Amino acid sequence: MKTVKTIILSMMYLSSILPAQEYKKIHEDAIVIDTHNDVLLRAMDGEDLSHRTINGHSDLDRLKEGGVDVQIFSVWCGEDYGKGTAFNRANRMIDTLESLVKRNPSKISLARTIDQIHSVLRQHKIAALIGVEGGHMIEDSLSYLDSLAARGMKYLTLTWNNSPSWATSAADETEKGDLLSFKGLTELGKKVIHRLNELGVMVDLSHVGEKTFWDAIETTNKPVIVSHSSVYSICPNRRNLKDDQIRAVAKNNGVICVNFYSGFLDSSYDRKAAEIRRTNSHLIDSIDRLYSEHYRASSIIDSLLMPQYQSIRPPLSLLIDHIDYFVKMAGIDHVGIGSDFDGVESVPRDMDDVTFLPNITRELIKRGYTITDIKKILGGNVLRVLQANLH
Repeated sequence: MKTVKTIILSMMYLSSILPAQEYKKIHEDAIVIDTHNDVLLRAMDGEDLSHRTINGHSDLDRLKEGGVDVQIFSVWCGEDYGKGTAFNRANRMIDTLESLVKRNPSKISLARTIDQIHSVLRQHKIAALIGVEGGHMIEDSLSYLDSLAARGMKYLTLTWNNSPSWATSAADETEKGDLLSFKGLTELGKKVIHRLNELGVMVDLSHVGEKTFWDAIETTNKPVIVSHSSVYSICPNRRNLKDDQIRAVAKNNGVICVNFYSGFLDSSYDRKAAEIRRTNSHLIDSIDRLYSEHYRASSIIDSLLMPQYQSIRPPLSLLIDHIDYFVKMAGIDHVGIGSDFDGVESVPRDMDDVTFLPNITRELIKRGYTITDIKKILGGNVLRVLQANLH
């Protein structure tokens, strides 16, 4: 019988000699689910994502090359949209996704159930799911919530950086503190959670404040998702999860999906990026004056500053450190990936775009993860939480 030491040494040896095509095959064999991609913003601006582009992080061809089987597309708008506009914006973004799917029936299909996901995958196509990022898009209306669920929403991020009237965001809880009229979930917020549970829509706790997080954990009767967040202990950003929150998601039987954004991985990134923006303040100010929507100005600014941002990207190993931490704190059954591709200006080196996703599989093999464990991280855990919410 092999000893534990022999097994460990064998794993180390195999991982050190594993040929390049082997890790790619493992990646290809896995069901890879990315729980957060903002590429619909580019489609909303008129870009055709049907074929390979030179912009951003993803398009249909690059998603396929990166081995993505299930993509949850983010439906997002910021605080510029409120009552009378936010819900309509969400629907227009879903219209845009549906149009992309209709134009590319051989590449991608919308899926609403686990059976539909598997059916799409058997056809060697990408299964498209919808995540609505920001509770303000339901405009305080449970009927709007029902409508978005009917259109295929599979998670609702309770807040973005701005707070709806019924839940407080991490940004507001951190920056406004005692100036807030309330913290956490109101009674309407708890009704939203209950309705999401009834509809089979996952409660997403990325972006929420700590009080909202704990209120939601106490209120939900289904496993939650944290669709794109990383580890606070490694990078103390308000968007990241503290240890007690990580353990709470595990106890809830939910899943935490690591965010690839450099600012959520590397504690020194924000300081370095701020210095780049400071030295380019005149350029930034001139672009800000041209656009009323902040995200459009930010997108142009980021593209112009990209060569400078490239120089401060953290190593891919730091992203794997965050995955390691989640696994050690929550357990292998509660970790996934939520890239935030096309929603951020910087990702780690060796993760230039979605085609680089197999590098995660390569690095996990190097750290001794088994094929079974890798398949859980790449998508199996998210699939379990999806199924638990649908039943």
